[in-house]
Amino acid sequence: MTRIEFHFNAPERLQYACRLLRKASAQNLRIGVVGSAAALRQLDAALWNFSAVDFLPHSTASDAIDLQQATGILLSEDPAVCADRQVLINLGDEVPAGFERFERLIEIVAIDRKSTRLNS
Repeated sequence: MTRIEFHFNAPERLQYACRLLRKASAQNLRIGVVGSAAALRQLDAALWNFSAVDFLPHSTASDAIDLQQATGILLSEDPAVCADRQVLINLGDEVPAGFERFERLIEIVAIDRKSTRLNS
C-alpha cells in the first residue's frame, strides 16, 4: 500500500521540493517528480542553483534512458515514466494517475499568501 504524506505550510513549493529532494537523495532513494511542464522547468533550474555546496543529479523525461536510470531524481509530466522510482513527489494540482505503484507519494502544500493578506 502506498504511504501518502502531506507536507503542509511550505513557504514556497519549489524551494521546499529542492530541500526534500536533497534529503531523499542523501538517503539514496530513487525519486520521481511530476507536475506541469512549467513547474518542472522551474524545478530543473532551481536544482542547478539550489545550493553552492550540493549537487542534486537529476534528469528529465526527455533525456536519454541511460541518463534517467543513472540519476536518482527524474522529472516528468507523466507518472508512468517514473514507475521504477520508490517515491513520487507531486507538484501538480491533480492526483497523479497510477500513484499506487509507488511506495510513497508526497504532496507539498504551500502557504497561500493571498489568503493570508488582510483586507483593508
